[in-house]
Amino acid sequence: MATASARHILVSNEALCNELKTKINAGEIAFEQAAKENSTCPSGKDGGALGSFGQGQMVPEFDKVVFNDEVGVVHGPVQTQFGYHLLEITERS
Repeated sequence: MATASARHILVSNEALCNELKTKINAGEIAFEQAAKENSTCPSGKDGGALGSFGQGQMVPEFDKVVFNDEVGVVHGPVQTQFGYHLLEITERS
């Protein structure tokens, strides 16, 4: 079974999600710091770290990115029932 580790930032709107992605990609703020300051998910206090999980354990929109897209790149905005996410896949096997 495929497994992955990822971190994410969850916010309520797409505009903020895009703004944070631009700042992270420009090196203005680290992903972990952006998560601590902006994420509405409890994982934000840990820099957005979600740990390791298997395929199918997260919502489908999340799984699609984590198990198919490039590792080490900030992806998103990804909209789910919870809001808008920025995702960074840290490891996949």
